[in-house]
Amino acid sequence: MNQTVLTHQLAARITDIIRTANVPKGMRLVERKLAEQLRVSRSPVRNALRLLEAEGVVGGADGGGYVVLDPQLASEPRATPTPSDEETYYRIARDRLDGTLPERVTENALVRRYRLTRVQLTKILRRIAGEGWIARLPGHGWEFLPVLTSMQAYEDSYRFRQTIEPAAILEPGFVLDRDALVACRAEQQRLLDGDIWTVSNATLFDLNSRLHEAIVTCSRNTFFIDALKRVDTLRRLIEYKQSLDRKNAVVRCREHVVLVDLLLANNREEASALMRRHLDSVGREKVLPKPDR
Repeated sequence: MNQTVLTHQLAARITDIIRTANVPKGMRLVERKLAEQLRVSRSPVRNALRLLEAEGVVGGADGGGYVVLDPQLASEPRATPTPSDEETYYRIARDRLDGTLPERVTENALVRRYRLTRVQLTKILRRIAGEGWIARLPGHGWEFLPVLTSMQAYEDSYRFRQTIEPAAILEPGFVLDRDALVACRAEQQRLLDGDIWTVSNATLFDLNSRLHEAIVTCSRNTFFIDALKRVDTLRRLIEYKQSLDRKNAVVRCREHVVLVDLLLANNREEASALMRRHLDSVGREKVLPKPDR
């Protein structure tokens, strides 16, 4: 989530706490307790307190921390930036991946937690349901569906794909869907022409998984097709976290283009070998720890 948006939202919630609890001037604000109450880490709470310090609501305390300086200022309404649907979508994805969202949730709880309108929430839930990682419960509420959360399972998913995707290309019933592959090639070429630097992680995932699924669909083997679609649904959230550095992503997009060209030329043996090398490389790049920046 955009840090400025989160900082302003937390500052507004802290002033709500000061106002509703009638916190007097000079009362110390305990960062740890605020973080627990607001269900966030201490770092964004600290940023919010610094913002309130700049506004004169709180001030530095002897020995560190903050005290309330002017409770009256806390009673004044604050204009807070509204996060975009995309930002909220990623925040929900991150919270679910980190285990801070329970398996079952209600719309009221999500509205309160993410400060959404009903229209915003409906739009976001429709998107998540369409991607297959949440489902409506009979009668009331929503249930998050299983996703990959451990790095071991994520690594296993790439080894599984190295088994089925190259094999799918060599299936005896393989029938080339030229139109689908040409369309996927055009999407990859647009990435190479510059879109790679501007698209979101979610869009990049969708474009790349669409190409791989289009290739496997040509196998006409329902077991391969269903298995890959299931794996793609399970790995979606962790892919946002493990998304490739865009410089490496450019290399993998080039491989996608070459892969499609080999298939269009009916060179399936070489395409299968390239698919195996491609998945091995991208899997190692995503599983290896990223250097500190």
